This record gives sequence, C-alpha cells and structure tokens, in this order.
Amino acid sequence: MNFFDGSLFPENQQKLVITAAPYGPEWMPADFPEDIPVSMEEQIQKAVDCYNAGATVLHVHCREDDGHGSKRLSRFNELLAGIRARVPEMILQVGGSISFAPESDGDVAKWLSDDTRHMLADLEPAPDQVTIAINTNQMNVIEQMCDADIRGTTLGTPEGRRAYSEMTIPAGPTWVEEHIRRLSAKGIQTHFQLANITQLETVERMMRRGVCNVPLILTWVAIGGGFDQPNIYNLANFVRGCPDGSVLTLESSMLNVLPINMMAIAMGLHVRCGNEDNIWTQRRDRKMGSVEQIEQLVRISNEFGRDIASCQEAREIYRIGEFYKNADETLAKNGFAPNRQPGERGVPFRMAG
Repeated sequence: MNFFDGSLFPENQQKLVITAAPYGPEWMPADFPEDIPVSMEEQIQKAVDCYNAGATVLHVHCREDDGHGSKRLSRFNELLAGIRARVPEMILQVGGSISFAPESDGDVAKWLSDDTRHMLADLEPAPDQVTIAINTNQMNVIEQMCDADIRGTTLGTPEGRRAYSEMTIPAGPTWVEEHIRRLSAKGIQTHFQLANITQLETVERMMRRGVCNVPLILTWVAIGGGFDQPNIYNLANFVRGCPDGSVLTLESSMLNVLPINMMAIAMGLHVRCGNEDNIWTQRRDRKMGSVEQIEQLVRISNEFGRDIASCQEAREIYRIGEFYKNADETLAKNGFAPNRQPGERGVPFRMAG
C-alpha cells in the first residue's frame, strides 16, 4: 500500500469498518458470563447489540445450549437465519474453523476436517463471507499471552494451556483452492486471515495462476504462536506487501488489540475487536465486553475525525458480491502488477484504457 501526502487525513480515508468477534470460541461461558452468549436468543441478541454499537461486520461462531462450541452446521444455519431477520444489513462472516474448541476435556483444540469445512459453502442462509487460512500453520493462541491475561479462566488451567498451545491450522494448497472455488460458486466472499507476509505471497501466486479470482479482502492476524508478533516492523512489512486495491483489517489479542486498532484507525485501515480477541481493559482492572470495545473504537475514531461506515458503505468497501473472470482482471482490480507476458522484460506495466 502506498502512503503519500494526505494519506493520513481522515477526509481521504475510507470510512472505518468495525468487525465484531463476540462469540469467543476459546472461552467457556464461566470465563466471562456477563458477555459470552449461550442460548440461541442470546447469541442473536449479541449480534444486534454489536450492530447498534457500530459494528458492520460480525465474525460468527456458535454455541450449543450447554455452552460448548457448536460443530453442527444446522446450528449455524439457525443462528444465521436469526441474525438475518434482526439485522439484515450486517455483513455476516463465518469463522472458517467452524469451532476449534476441544471436543471434550483433555483434548487438543483442532480445526475440523477438510470435508466438513467445505460444507460452509452450503450454509443456508449463505453468509456474506467465510474466513480462510492459507498454508498449514501453528496457531498457539496462548504463546504471547501472559499469566494476567488468562488467570482465573479455563485457558489458565493446565488442560486449557495444553489444548490451545498445540493447535494447528490445516490449510494445504489443494484444499484452499477447492474451498475458494466452492465459496465463489455460491456467491460467498473469501476473507483471508493471514499470519504473515509469506501467506500473502501465496495468495498473490494463486491470483496470478487464475485459481483465486476474488477481491483481496484480508486481515493481518498478529497473535504470535505461529503468527506475526504485533509490532510496528511486522505491521509495516505486511502493509507494504498489500496492493493498493486490497482492503486490510488488523487483528491481535489481549492488550495488544487496542493499540493495534489505534494504528489501523490512524492509517486508514480497518479494525476488529470483541471477546474472541480480548476480555480486559488496558489496566486489567475489570473485564470489558464486546459492545463496550466497539463503543470505545467508535469514540476513538471520532476523535481521529474518521467516520464509521454504515453497513451499506461497508459492503461497498468490502466489495461484497464481486468476483472476477480471470487472473488479469483479478490482478488489476486488486492493484497488483500484471502477469509477465512471454518475452517481456523489466517490470510488467499496463497503461489504463
């Protein structure tokens, strides 16, 4: 992405898209009973509350009535239908893991099988987006957390630490290409959740081969444990690698969330918050729910002079419903240099028109 004179002026930036992640699949309800919804009505109402607070994208996981993370797609269908009925404009983004919570006590957290995750393309009603990981990767969400982050929660127990420190993401190239093809065929946008710049480079190569003809709507997930550490050097390197036509959201965990989001607001990027990412105030003097986190970002963005996107504006920014016919169009729309033609020397460049 290029930053030239005026790039930090709010009148030159896109309105802010706020993604809410209020379903916290790594927590059990007892970890934060005031904020983690359990019943179906509570889960639907949480979406409404996030929407009313200013969020325009909802990152969706689902729970069973006993509080455990649901791995049943029929349960997701029920939740999606309930949310659509109450806040039809909101962008619904289903988490591509479905649920990574351990099956039972003592089990390791794990993503569901390739075939099961492919079935996300058949959800009804269809979500607007499904998140996707690129390249099989470690996802040790505990690694960069400190004791104060998880003290008194299920993640702070020996069983919880073991379960989430050993988690990996299966996302090999054959599965990824097929998953994107299935989602696109159903009109569902792929939202890329990327751990580092090497995964971004893989996405670019896929686009150059014509097997990923979609907008580059992505999130930099800086949570450590196989993902980037949230620091300014990693962020700058990743942002520099993103083409000008991409749409980038920043995500981190625990007390890193707010400062990373403040950087995103200042730079004209987009933000994510909610109890899946953090449950504390910056002083750790109390827990902070998803709605309060959204309200905090709205207030800070207003101080920066940057307006909050409406749902319709967020859909336009995210290019929901837009797909491309081939590699040439995909590269052009996303702001990448064109593919090199046979015999072409130097940096490929095409004049407009």
